[in-house]
Amino acid sequence: MSIATQIEQQLKEALTLQHLVIENESHMHSGPASDSHFKLAVVADDFSGKRPVARHQLIYGALSELMNNPIHALSLHLYTANEWQEQNGDIPLSPNCMGGSKSDQ
Repeated sequence: MSIATQIEQQLKEALTLQHLVIENESHMHSGPASDSHFKLAVVADDFSGKRPVARHQLIYGALSELMNNPIHALSLHLYTANEWQEQNGDIPLSPNCMGGSKSDQ
């Protein structure tokens, strides 16, 4: 089972999802791992009344089995349904990786 599928399953078990986007961004980063860097856009009313740190904690708690191995990094964009509508469904672009062998130096 792919890491993206595992992410989806674990988030569906932990939250009442209204929308989920999973992007594998491993190709943008240094190293051999092909399923280690992901960007998530999660829309769930579970986030209502929660500050960003508490929202992140919900995600990290749901994905705790996958963190550090096989997942190395997550870019999280977490919204309630109203916030997602205000965002017009736009997910911020990720910056280019400048670490490791991809450094400009």
